[in-house]
Amino acid sequence: MTSTPGSAIRPASPAGTSDVLAAARNVTKSYAGRNALNGVSLDLRAGEALGLLGPNGAGKSTLLNLLCGIRTPDAGTVELFGRNPREPSARRHLGTTPQATSVPPTLRVRETVDFVASHYEHPVPRARLLEDFGLTHIADKQCGGLSGGQQRRLLVALALVGRPRLVILDEPTTGLDVEARETLWGHLARYRRDGGTLLVTSHYLEEIQALSGRVTVLNNGKVVADGTVDQIRSRVSVSRVSFHTDLPPSLFESLPESAGVSAGGDNLVTVLSRDPDTTVRRLVRDNIPFSGLEVHTASLEEAFLALTHLSAGPEPTAGEETP
Repeated sequence: MTSTPGSAIRPASPAGTSDVLAAARNVTKSYAGRNALNGVSLDLRAGEALGLLGPNGAGKSTLLNLLCGIRTPDAGTVELFGRNPREPSARRHLGTTPQATSVPPTLRVRETVDFVASHYEHPVPRARLLEDFGLTHIADKQCGGLSGGQQRRLLVALALVGRPRLVILDEPTTGLDVEARETLWGHLARYRRDGGTLLVTSHYLEEIQALSGRVTVLNNGKVVADGTVDQIRSRVSVSRVSFHTDLPPSLFESLPESAGVSAGGDNLVTVLSRDPDTTVRRLVRDNIPFSGLEVHTASLEEAFLALTHLSAGPEPTAGEETP
């Protein structure tokens, strides 16, 4: 049978399954007496692409570990395909790449793919998977000799080899160059177009924007925002007011509507403003010498930083990555 583009990783679609593929209900998890998650609730529905954002220690990896059945909650419930994630049958249609993982160093790439594929009823053919992820030329290489980027590509390929209905990726493109990252984004976008569901964490804000239709922001173990990229931006109503001036950037940090100030080359000052109209009026009213004034909607990264700043309480809890 001739393979068509996208068919290699088309997810299986068992009949009679729930629209909610993964869920957390009022989940709490602590390590050494410190809360990593505190009353977190989350639903992930079939066909969604959810980006999970938050600073280090926010609880992202802990939440993924619970959904994958690696950990159990102290309180609340977690479901995967309507069952307890600790049950092997619940993980049959799950593909995942944890943040900290590796492959057996003495196995060859093709052997690793064959071993993982053997656990699934209808896996992606090895040759097609290796070709799609640019691994054909290293198929006979031992995994221990792979570069960090090659190993990361292999790990994401392994997450897709079983044609999963849901893929959970924790920092999937760490160690990849820009070209390799964009290639991987293309494979994941194709997986989504074929009906797959995606949950991804990343420190690359552009990655979240490229892969996700919905964004959930965690901070200090709690959900502080959940919505589309545009909704997250509007939640804090932050805009960038940029202009050139000979005055020091610190002068603008005291503006009541300021959420932060940064400086760039050529005397460029950027004010993250919660009320850009007021900021511009202040510049004119106070006779501030400026030129090249520009006002833009905040990026997802700027909205994210503002959200976590506004919701900040105690310092982030320790032990998220290594409980």
